[in-house]
Amino acid sequence: MCVGLPAKVVKMKNGTAVVDATGAKREISTELLTDVHPGDYVMVHAGMAIAKITADDQSETEEILAAF
Repeated sequence: MCVGLPAKVVKMKNGTAVVDATGAKREISTELLTDVHPGDYVMVHAGMAIAKITADDQSETEEILAAF
């Protein structure tokens, strides 16, 4: 099973983004997506943003993960 984690885009530069995933900041690739900007939420898997998500999606995912 693969797990994607929600993260908020903090800053962008040349096809990469710094994201905040529940307090942990890391650099990821955004090459698979278009129109990603600081403040957006993305689903991250294996160091890549694989989908844009809403803030509601992000909150719901964090609640589910916290239950485990």
